[in-house]
Amino acid sequence: GCEAHSDGDVLLHCVVDAILGALGLPDIGQIFLDSDPKWKGAASSVFIKEAVKLMHEAGYELGNLDATLILQRPKLSPHKETIRANLSLLLGADPSVVNLKAKTHEKVDSLG
Repeated sequence: GCEAHSDGDVLLHCVVDAILGALGLPDIGQIFLDSDPKWKGAASSVFIKEAVKLMHEAGYELGNLDATLILQRPKLSPHKETIRANLSLLLGADPSVVNLKAKTHEKVDSLG
């Protein structure tokens, strides 16, 4: 796993950053400060819900989300639909607008 102040879910953190960026806001680390004990060990789903709330307050709705996870292990293919469905629920979005790709670097570099 990765070291993080919260639960460190890389997919959800990237989605939060994408939403915040689309709103012209700072990144996740500036909105949810790691110096704030409130966020220590927080579930990344909390950050998603907060980002969606900010999006709605700004008058926006999610159009589409396309996310790509790059990792060698674990293989995500058997879990992609479950992850996609859970992400859709967290976002309050129809699953048809949420897309998830899983890639490896075929053991070519440090990511693979």
